[in-house]
Amino acid sequence: MNRPIDGRHSATARAHSNIALIKYWGKRDDTLNIPAVGSISITLDALATDTHVEFRPNLGARQTDEFWLNGALTQSPRVLGLLDLVRERAGTTQGAVVTSSNDFLTGAGLASSASGFAALALAASTAAGLALNARELSILARRGSGSAARSIFGGYVEMHAGSRDDGADAYAEPILSPDHWPLSVVVAITAAGPKAISSTHGMAGSRATSPFFPAWVDTSEQNLAEMRAAIAGHDLAQLGELTEYSCLKLHALMLTSRPALIYWNAGTIAAMGTVRELRAQGVAVYFTIDAGPQVKALCAPADAALVAHALAATPGVLQTRMSALGRGAHLVAA
Repeated sequence: MNRPIDGRHSATARAHSNIALIKYWGKRDDTLNIPAVGSISITLDALATDTHVEFRPNLGARQTDEFWLNGALTQSPRVLGLLDLVRERAGTTQGAVVTSSNDFLTGAGLASSASGFAALALAASTAAGLALNARELSILARRGSGSAARSIFGGYVEMHAGSRDDGADAYAEPILSPDHWPLSVVVAITAAGPKAISSTHGMAGSRATSPFFPAWVDTSEQNLAEMRAAIAGHDLAQLGELTEYSCLKLHALMLTSRPALIYWNAGTIAAMGTVRELRAQGVAVYFTIDAGPQVKALCAPADAALVAHALAATPGVLQTRMSALGRGAHLVAA
């Protein structure tokens, strides 16, 4: 065990949001936050979280932890839980002040928890004097948010569901760097507020009530294998078809939960229609949607401006953001 940290120690980390091409939904173990299925994602450079963590000797653990999110003092048991894991590993009882900000919408279906907990895992462990390797960071980030395990890495990333009860084999690792196969993503924002039902609550409901959940788990390995092949072959058409299939399969699972999880709005459906119209015109573009109303359109970089223009003109789309593939979590100057 490391010696307790002395004095004031701090670190600032940046991590980027990711979107799953092959989706993750449902947990095998709620306490350890182990996913029921594996997933494959891409990390986005245009959506980022900056998190600063400072351990202070005059603060006792947990009772005096502070978490500031986008300028507001916020209560988050998951943040406190991850800080406790870091304190236990570092052998310290010091309290922490966490200051985090997103440069995109929070809690609105753009994976702010993924970038947030990846940045927190790196900043907190560094501030506590730990030198975790990439796999250890991924496992630590997973304890805060399942998708955060993937945001430790850049480019194309696979998350392993694992089989061990302790979750030691449930971690993410990179498949392909963003430089080896550039891809663009146009985010069509159709609602600015937070979603009504969190992913954590939605996953629990789907696992408990949807008759499709066993099939969701049983078919995941085949989908992952097909996506690995598409990425290895730089096959955009295959990647896109699989991405849309996994997206719609996920939302079928949500719709058959009780009560049903309906994250889409009219703008969501209109944006999907725009993507399909563009594809009918010969543009290789494909959509995906997570637990929220926002549509992400995947395309070649040369087509990104055309896709963004078409989505911006779609009824119900409030704004668009273009992104390339981004890097993994990293330390930055405070």
